[in-house]
Amino acid sequence: MTQLTPDSGIAVVTGAGSGLGRAMAIELARRGFTVAGIGRRRAALEETRAMAGPDRFHPYPADVALPEEVAQAFARIRAERGRIALLINNAATYPRRDLLDESAESFMATVAANLGGTVACSRAALEDMVETGRGRILNVATFADLAPLPASAAYSVSKGAARIFTRALIADLGDRFPGIVIGDWMPGMLKTQMGIPDGLPPEQAAAWGVALAVNADPALTGAVFEMDREILPPRGLKGRLKDLLLLRRRRPRRILP
Repeated sequence: MTQLTPDSGIAVVTGAGSGLGRAMAIELARRGFTVAGIGRRRAALEETRAMAGPDRFHPYPADVALPEEVAQAFARIRAERGRIALLINNAATYPRRDLLDESAESFMATVAANLGGTVACSRAALEDMVETGRGRILNVATFADLAPLPASAAYSVSKGAARIFTRALIADLGDRFPGIVIGDWMPGMLKTQMGIPDGLPPEQAAAWGVALAVNADPALTGAVFEMDREILPPRGLKGRLKDLLLLRRRRPRRILP
């Protein structure tokens, strides 16, 4: 199994100023990684740095919805810290607006953050990864596109499109760059500002997410995990019959923090 180590390169976490992003940045720092944290609010990123340690966490204020700010942040990270080996696309916005309260502009602003941010950050990080042929991109995802909640149209559409983007990345890069490992992870319902009051502590989810993120086994490309367990893709009738005849039972992989 191929594991990223602190010597592999810089870890970038978006949305690192609060919630799950902060918890994942702190967990990576605890493991010895140099972490570049991206977020809109410098003060919040400075709070994360105080928790993670100033020698391990470095703030890079930027709005992921603005491609020019993303490009500038990644250029600074590369120049000041070194090659990027790991990207965790965590930043997202969840406005909780009924569709009749949305305008086309407000709807697309959510898409710009949740989908556009993932696209812009992935494209920027790939500059280093393609050059070396190695790297890890983990997209924090959700099943919201399959069962949208009321007042979540922009969030559900944008996050669902981001899951399609993961598959599109793999379609373009998987054969040429098998050492760049790409996949989705759904952390579950969390006790964060975007989550629910009785949700899972983000620190617990972060332990799973970081363990998955630093695992750069090419066999994980295209895998989807929820919390600490792999979600196996559905099998058609022919596939199920073949498994039955061959006495083959697929078992989901587990994350071991």
